Amino acid sequence: MASKEATIYIVDLGSTTGDCHNGRTISDLDYAMEYVWDKLATIMSANRVGLSVGVIGFRTDETDNPLQSDGEYENICVLKPLGPMDIPSLEYLRSKLRSSDTEMGDAVSAIVLGIDLVDKFTTLKTGKPAKSGRKIVLVTDGQGGIDDDNIESIAERLNEVGIELVILGIDFDDLEFGFKEEDKSSLKKHNEAILAKLVDKCTNGMFATMAEALASLANPTVKSTRPFKQYDGRLGLGDFAKYPESALYIDVQRYFRTKQAKAPSASAFVSAVANSNGEGTAQSSNTVEDTEMPDAPALSAVKSSRAYRINDATGAGGVVDVTREELAKGYYYGSTAVPFGQDEEDVTRFNSPQGFSIIGFVPNDKYERYLNMGESSITIAQPVNDKARMAMSSLVHALHELDSYAVARIVSKEGKAPQLILLAPSIEPDLECLIDVPLPFAEDIRVYRFPPLDKVIGSSGTVITKHRYLPSDELTTAMSDYVDSMDLSSFGQDDDGNPTEFMKIEETFSPNVHRVNQAIKKRAIHPDGEVGEPAAVLTKWSKPPAELIANAEPQLEALLKVSGVTKVPEKAKGKRGREPVTPMSGLDVKDLLNTRRKKNEIAQENAIPEFKQMIEMAEKDEEIIRATTYMGKVVQQFLQSANGNAHHAVTFSHIKTFRDEMIDIDMPEIYNEFCKDFKKRIFNNDFGDQRNFWADFKFQKLGLIRSTEDSEVTEQEAAEFLKFG
Repeated sequence: MASKEATIYIVDLGSTTGDCHNGRTISDLDYAMEYVWDKLATIMSANRVGLSVGVIGFRTDETDNPLQSDGEYENICVLKPLGPMDIPSLEYLRSKLRSSDTEMGDAVSAIVLGIDLVDKFTTLKTGKPAKSGRKIVLVTDGQGGIDDDNIESIAERLNEVGIELVILGIDFDDLEFGFKEEDKSSLKKHNEAILAKLVDKCTNGMFATMAEALASLANPTVKSTRPFKQYDGRLGLGDFAKYPESALYIDVQRYFRTKQAKAPSASAFVSAVANSNGEGTAQSSNTVEDTEMPDAPALSAVKSSRAYRINDATGAGGVVDVTREELAKGYYYGSTAVPFGQDEEDVTRFNSPQGFSIIGFVPNDKYERYLNMGESSITIAQPVNDKARMAMSSLVHALHELDSYAVARIVSKEGKAPQLILLAPSIEPDLECLIDVPLPFAEDIRVYRFPPLDKVIGSSGTVITKHRYLPSDELTTAMSDYVDSMDLSSFGQDDDGNPTEFMKIEETFSPNVHRVNQAIKKRAIHPDGEVGEPAAVLTKWSKPPAELIANAEPQLEALLKVSGVTKVPEKAKGKRGREPVTPMSGLDVKDLLNTRRKKNEIAQENAIPEFKQMIEMAEKDEEIIRATTYMGKVVQQFLQSANGNAHHAVTFSHIKTFRDEMIDIDMPEIYNEFCKDFKKRIFNNDFGDQRNFWADFKFQKLGLIRSTEDSEVTEQEAAEFLKFG
């Protein structure tokens, strides 16, 4: 891909584009502009300086272009010169790209104008053409007059300048795509033939119907990235610095092979009007930075700031502000903070020199795949070093022939922590290299022991292979048949109808990344419109194919029959899962208690029993929420009146009761929302300086309720919640 690209979109704005055809409820222009807007927004979101775009309208009411003269290039306007695309340009084009009241204007003349603009824009001051991609996209309904006298010379000029010509016709016939317009006018047929002839004479051209172009937008565009060199140096086998005669090294370069793509992150902004009126000065740790934003003049950027305070009786309000430079870092050792100064902190770092060396080798079958720790990288020999390329080829082939992997230690940059990686050989027709993945250290491995699935070990150590907890041979066979029937490896079909892989990596896109990009693009193009549903290609893998499910239905029914699976009634939310106890006397004590007048609040001195009683007596979700609200106020009152650590134990007991009751009635979301709000209040100093309380809270196992049917909190989110700030 060229680092620079110049693209011009030529849009037909004739009066005929305002009509609706082929059952569409929008005009032909709006139909075609869905493609153009998408491409303009994609270019804008790329935010690359080298991407330049221009827009030309033809069959317009006015004439405004640099080639206009007496009777030539009439009804053609340059709506946007070649240059970067931004929001103001997008808004300006939105007001200009509308159907006109004329049918005059020549598409081929507009292409000639586009060639002139692209040629001048991509020519250096020396007169030589710049290294740049060049492209012209013509969008038309083919119902205007077209002059075809100079088609051959225009095609030669396109080839000479190196411009790719793309012609997209509204309702143009395309038998390969499967579209043919009925009752097409003779003028449109003639124009289609002229434009198709022009594309055929171009060395780099494409002719397609607009329906196919819009269908192609459903496939997300995978962002191309520049190679990032992680390491450039020597890969050693042995200590070549100390033993140059017996050790060896290869001059290599290391790059990312796979790296997780992340969705764009949102930035914080505030209304410039609110800021000027003083509304942005609410109590917050954020302060507004008065910076000019030409793309969004109604918004101002938000700059975050952090204040550090310590308890000091001599200061105003008992606290004193300190600068960050006055702070010292520390580590928790149990529940005690151990301070580390700058000099002491340097001791904890490894003073490792940059290096890459092979430690040893391991057979393929001795390596467990679950040990892969993260993103993979590729190591190649230096491209211009023939000796290194020969040595790399020898190492790769030796590993391949011996069915072995290499274990290596790498420090990619001086001072970084050393890392162990596994090197696997990769041999392709045009590349021989080593693919590596990080290996875990002992602390990274989680060893959990679970009972075996194929046997039961009795209390005396006896191995039992026939047991009610073990699957029978019939059940094992039924499950095996069901798994085989859901096989995706050969469920797909290639162009010739032969079985092939159904779920290819090249067609599996990240829903999170592309959904966010799709929403941003929609909002940029249509600020007041709906974002819309996710593209079908993003939800394609959210469930198995219907045909595959239908084919596997007999095996599933057989599996259900053999396993004796029955549907379990849904557990009633908000109700306890224990059986009520009936006294021998037959007296319903609970009914007698319920006849008492229900409490409207919880007393702080007797909060736990009264809270449990309110939960027990609750019959509606509203009553449960009311009880938890009271309990939350009690907890906050305890913390508000706390003097040092005096009430921490009592507060923790009330929070634990709150948490246990919400787990018991399967309503974890209530407790989780309370905790999030509680933490926010603590770090906003609503209860004074309670950082010691939060430090103790982390060790009480009172964090967010996670991994339940009614809780969507992940283990990572629960861990993040317990962090300071």
